[in-house]
Amino acid sequence: MTEPSPQTAAVIYNPIKVDLDALREAVESAARDAGWGETVWLETSVDDVGQGVTQVARERGVDLVIAAGGDGTVRAVAEALRGSGIPLALLPSGTGNLLARNLKLTLNDMPGSVVTAFTGVDRPIDLGVIDIEREDASRDRHAFVVMAGMGIDAKMIANTDDDLKAKAGWAAYVQAIAKSLRDPNELHLRFRLNDEPTKRATVHTLIIGNCGSLPANILLMPDAVVDDGLFDLLLMRPGGVLGWIRIWAKVAWLNGIVRRTKAGRALAGEHRNDGDLHYQTGTSFVARLSRPEEIELDGDSFGKTTAFNARIDKGALLVRVPAEAE
Repeated sequence: MTEPSPQTAAVIYNPIKVDLDALREAVESAARDAGWGETVWLETSVDDVGQGVTQVARERGVDLVIAAGGDGTVRAVAEALRGSGIPLALLPSGTGNLLARNLKLTLNDMPGSVVTAFTGVDRPIDLGVIDIEREDASRDRHAFVVMAGMGIDAKMIANTDDDLKAKAGWAAYVQAIAKSLRDPNELHLRFRLNDEPTKRATVHTLIIGNCGSLPANILLMPDAVVDDGLFDLLLMRPGGVLGWIRIWAKVAWLNGIVRRTKAGRALAGEHRNDGDLHYQTGTSFVARLSRPEEIELDGDSFGKTTAFNARIDKGALLVRVPAEAE
């Protein structure tokens, strides 16, 4: 009787974000201990941030893809794995580690994360899918694992100095936030949520979230769940400086601290919409803007869009998590 071939993993890595020698040693040791075959190593580049090399891994028939890089690498790999049934393991690195944070995975234990990749269990999560229309009427489709945004967050990312970000990490966004807040332009859009009638809105920021936690203990969307088949929609329109202060109090204090515990949620009561922040949930969101606007996906700028169609693909991605997390 022929022995079954051992399982194989592919590591998709960003060479700027990882210590390749240490990563190879950890992966080869964990794969050997788990009885897996030789690992496939594929490097991302400026021209291929993850989708192309992940497709190569799929064509080679791997049983697991390990993403070693920042949020951009994770998003690109997830996009290429969408609906494949091949699990994604995360080796957090870089500034945000957004998906790992929302799944409550360890952020600073590379050897432990590697062991989880080979010994953990698979958790299905949702993916956001968005068709972006450009000024020339061309369209491109992408996935996002955490959130898509327009307004202050997209402008903030577009205004962030990449060299400063590499040196200072999340603190580099402070300067970009200040610059973005001085931008007086608002978003004017017509939109349709689910099958509801088309509406008009003027907002400062629009975010479609698959999950809601950001670095610095910011819980932007307290009710967002990564596997409920819904996205959370946030429309933000603060009324001047006091409006921004109220938003910061709600997001940083009420959401970021109070609502993180069961007792705190009981104390705070149900979340209520107001003139500054408006939350809804849905499965599809179509919008057309009065002028081209910056858009970001999972913390990376994706240029300008004149219209987009966003939706949730329920359970479209398997993520490898520690067995005790299930």
